[in-house]
Amino acid sequence: MILERYLTRRLLQSFLMVSGVFLSMILLLDMVEQMRRLAERDVGFGQILQLAALNVPEAFYEIAPLVLLLSAMWLGLSVSRASEMVVIRASGRSVPRLMVVPGLSVLVAGMAFVVVMNPLVASTSREYDRLQAEIRGNPVSAVALSAQGLWLRQADALGQTVIHAVQAEETGTILYDTTFLVFHPTEGVSIRLHAARAELHPEHWRLSDVKRWELSQINPEQAARFSPDFVLPTDLTPEQIRDSFAEIRAIPLFQLPGFIAKLERAGFAALEPRMRLHMELALPVLLTGMVLLAFALSIHHMRAGGAGIRALGTILAGFALFFLRNFAQVLGETGQIPVVLAAWGLPVATFLLAVGVMLNLEES
Repeated sequence: MILERYLTRRLLQSFLMVSGVFLSMILLLDMVEQMRRLAERDVGFGQILQLAALNVPEAFYEIAPLVLLLSAMWLGLSVSRASEMVVIRASGRSVPRLMVVPGLSVLVAGMAFVVVMNPLVASTSREYDRLQAEIRGNPVSAVALSAQGLWLRQADALGQTVIHAVQAEETGTILYDTTFLVFHPTEGVSIRLHAARAELHPEHWRLSDVKRWELSQINPEQAARFSPDFVLPTDLTPEQIRDSFAEIRAIPLFQLPGFIAKLERAGFAALEPRMRLHMELALPVLLTGMVLLAFALSIHHMRAGGAGIRALGTILAGFALFFLRNFAQVLGETGQIPVVLAAWGLPVATFLLAVGVMLNLEES
């Protein structure tokens, strides 16, 4: 256990060192990007720094597998350069058995990493979007799902309008059994509309089979009017509605199952959030596989040379796995392959590949 604890401690030290380098780079590059985006606005350095800091957790979370792979590669090259691996193998310790404890440690740490970082990324992503919209002065619009259906909110010339639909088509541009509550800037709810069908067109909703209540009347029900067709202005666009549902990153892991159920009840496809859920659950397995693979590819006898080639091969393997993971995610989100296969196939294959490379190394 002494050797296992030693390698685990060295891996942790390498991860902290590489993480510090990447976090510093991400923060500086994001600050430069924020200054470029907001160059036309009067934004202080404090707000630029705040925006960049809010964006750092999400960026680091996305590249965490590559950071861990580089950390394991650094460890493998270090122990090879110091001939420690030669001594370990000469003592009769096999590499696969030696990496059991570090691998299990990475698996447990990966689970803790997901549990801690996923809600943090969701929270900072929401705050980043809110602060950026506040700086740019964008109008407020929102989309939400509940057990009772779909909720929208828009800002228009009439004031704020809250929209509730029992069901919606997949694009979110056609709503059924829909209620519109128009809020006057000072007098509260002023108009209520109920439509059997509402379809979003450029700059307006087209409502069918509409009943309208003027809530300022003494008896709104008696003064209610029916209309087969009605047009209501809006600033919402199909892209805004789709983008609102695309912000899956802003939903914590433990809330995703409920969100998926609500999304399906509202009539929307839930492939993207379901894919996100399974990818988050599979991330610890992927991290473990990448650590084992990077260590197996980077350890070598110093007299054999080729340290640079091994480092380059390890880095290329990491980028290839990262690309394949994103490619599998796209296939899963579009429904071309099953979500479970898209999310779990690569992590399991990476783990098995790492074990195979280690066993082959042991035989050589």
